[in-house]
Amino acid sequence: MRTTHVVTALSAILIIVALIGCTAPRETIRPTDPVEALRFDIDAVLSDSIFIATDAAVKVVSLDRNEVLYDRNSKKLMRPASNTKLLTSAAALMILGLDHRFSTLLLADSLGPGGTVHGPLYFKGHGNPDLTTTDLDTMIRQLKAIGITSVSGNIVADASWFDDLYWGEGWMWDDEPYSYEAGISALSVNKNCVRVLVIAGKQADEQVQVFLDPPTGYVSVLNTARTVADTAIVPLEVTRLYKERLNTIVVSGEIVAGRDTVNRLVTVWRPELYAATLLKERLEARGISVLGQPTVGVALPWSRELAYHHWPIDTMIVNLNKASDNLSAENTLKAISVARGGIPGSSKYGLYQVNEALAGLGIDTTKYLIVDGSGVSHYNLLTAEMLVQLLTAMTHQQEIFPLFFKSLPIAGVDGTLEKRMLGTRAQGNLRAKTGSIGGVSSLSGYVTAANGERLVFSMLMQDFILPNKLFRDAQDKIGALLAEFKR
Repeated sequence: MRTTHVVTALSAILIIVALIGCTAPRETIRPTDPVEALRFDIDAVLSDSIFIATDAAVKVVSLDRNEVLYDRNSKKLMRPASNTKLLTSAAALMILGLDHRFSTLLLADSLGPGGTVHGPLYFKGHGNPDLTTTDLDTMIRQLKAIGITSVSGNIVADASWFDDLYWGEGWMWDDEPYSYEAGISALSVNKNCVRVLVIAGKQADEQVQVFLDPPTGYVSVLNTARTVADTAIVPLEVTRLYKERLNTIVVSGEIVAGRDTVNRLVTVWRPELYAATLLKERLEARGISVLGQPTVGVALPWSRELAYHHWPIDTMIVNLNKASDNLSAENTLKAISVARGGIPGSSKYGLYQVNEALAGLGIDTTKYLIVDGSGVSHYNLLTAEMLVQLLTAMTHQQEIFPLFFKSLPIAGVDGTLEKRMLGTRAQGNLRAKTGSIGGVSSLSGYVTAANGERLVFSMLMQDFILPNKLFRDAQDKIGALLAEFKR
């Protein structure tokens, strides 16, 4: 009996000793070797308690020495969010080329005396994601310059260049009213959104005013918002009746008296019809009468071009990556499909072409999965190793790399990195693509170390419920460490 107690006591002591050994603090002496010191510093960032329940994959490679400086979980499949745009933009430059232009046309079947367009005026899109109402005005001036005074038929929106799937695979259905999930269309204006301006009354219970930019009859407004004296108990909400497939903007909740204007972007249902409506409204406002109505159709092969707008790929790609614009990525993906497979362009065939282009760079396309062009979908799965491989391969594409590099946000300067890494060696130096969806944050790109050495890196973090900013801050610390590295 006594022996049993002794054995039990010894066992308990051994367990305690083992536990103490398991929980001993990691080595705190920073190595003197520069590479080992860099690894030590990055490990210290990733040892933060925010990463206990979070997956993190990081890889850093020296472009100049072809040497791996840091590697953690780089072969693990992760959700990349907008780092997916690196694949889309790289493939677009390889497939579409630097001379590609996204055209938007106004066409007619017949012109009569006195400047009349007999029959419909076709409004045909070829995928420009950046067309604005200002561009519509430019095309209207072209019509007026050739003497057009009226249109006897309808304004026909022709979006046939792409298929009619408005969203990507795996997109969240309840994100539909938000600007980052605007419907994909070959004929897009104002990012397929309308801007809603909400102005509080000057005192409690005074009417809340709502304005649309651009002003348009395509959407209606249901305003039940209230002005309150000091504290808004019910948050202000600006949305659309998206479940009903209606273009009714709903403004509800409370807004504090005298506060600054609330400015929100809300998507529209059937964006090509929105574009046709805006064109009709602006034609009439500028003295060109339209007898018909906005509708959807396809221009005839022999229709005559009356006005045009061309948008170069370099401007589009820069906006795609710096602003992380989802519509630009998705329209570009379908434009790739048209270039290789014909009309109508589809995301599915565009993705096939993206993978084929990346295979040409030596990337194993069987080791990752992409289902859209922007990274909105949670179905996308990439690895940090693959992203580093892509970024490295792009540096050898002498013709297109300068534009690809130029398109990436610059730390502390512009794009989605404008307010990040300020006051560090990374500011004005590090260029990288950001990525953020629910529970996911990523950053992949290039940075020049303190000794002039060019580094390429990828950081993918996922499965967290804490604020995204905590993980962006960790990425920024690592980015600064890379910029300070020298040997």
